[in-house]
Amino acid sequence: MSPESDHRMESFHYAASESRGIVAGTIKAETFMPQPVYKGVFPVAPTIFDEAGRLDLDGQRRAIDFMIDAGSHGVCILANFSEQFALTDEERLQVQDTVLTHVAGRVPVIVTTTHFSTQVCAQRSRAAQDAGAAMVMIMPPYHGATIRVGERGIQEFYSRVSDAIDIPIMIQDAPVAGTPLSASFLAKLAKEVRNVSYFKIETAQAASKLRELIELGGDAIVGPWDGEEAITLIPDFDAGATGAMTGGGYPDGIRKIVDAYAGGDTAKAAELYQQWLPLINYENRQCGLAACKVLMKEGGVIRSDATRHPFAPMHPATRAGLLKVARPLDPLALRWGK
Repeated sequence: MSPESDHRMESFHYAASESRGIVAGTIKAETFMPQPVYKGVFPVAPTIFDEAGRLDLDGQRRAIDFMIDAGSHGVCILANFSEQFALTDEERLQVQDTVLTHVAGRVPVIVTTTHFSTQVCAQRSRAAQDAGAAMVMIMPPYHGATIRVGERGIQEFYSRVSDAIDIPIMIQDAPVAGTPLSASFLAKLAKEVRNVSYFKIETAQAASKLRELIELGGDAIVGPWDGEEAITLIPDFDAGATGAMTGGGYPDGIRKIVDAYAGGDTAKAAELYQQWLPLINYENRQCGLAACKVLMKEGGVIRSDATRHPFAPMHPATRAGLLKVARPLDPLALRWGK
């Protein structure tokens, strides 16, 4: 990457925000130091295992290096696409500390700290901050198919977690939580909970929700972000999204689209999106979280593309289809380690 593109990348996610105090008559009245405003491409890093299902921390470091070399403005770890639900608490800390130590400030790192328990989530979030996380991402509290919390409990949950840290909170609004979060409620959280300022919207009609959230939340919405493997990337950016949290297999492709859009060339962004859409779609609809590992293994980034049981290995036909779609695009993942 050229020095010029390095500068563009830096300016894209490190523009300092204004110090915010009282917001439109709400209780979010504390004044605090300006925070960087994070924008751009922040893919989710997979958790790397060996063929026996054990953590492969050397492979984890290589995966992170590849994602940075591929142009990621930052990375997110321990998300659902990282198989966070398949890790022990000790393994979570191993991955967190390994990645944050290895990144060493090269890019911002978002750590997912989701947990049903307010106390556990607050502890995880504080530990992530102390280890060097730039932000934490948290889903609303839920468990299984039926255990949910109402809006009052959700606001108390985020408020208490916020009280434990000094870094931004990104609310992940995803169907897996089974918790409806209206745009008006999310805007209320942004205005009334000190560190809540970023939102990853992955629900149906995401663009409409982003547009409404920005309209209702105003300056309290620091980071309205696209998610779900970029399947709605262009509509979401048209609605005002400023960040994209995608899978980790081809950040270089997503960067091309986002850079064109951020530079004002929306026609070029749409053209590039059409080029990469078959791969985006294949990941989203056919492969899920295993896609990035298959691409990374094929290109020598990691030794094993194993996911943890009870996930089954990717079917050979699905794998072949993924690589058939990916190869004409020449993503860095297919050649980084060769």
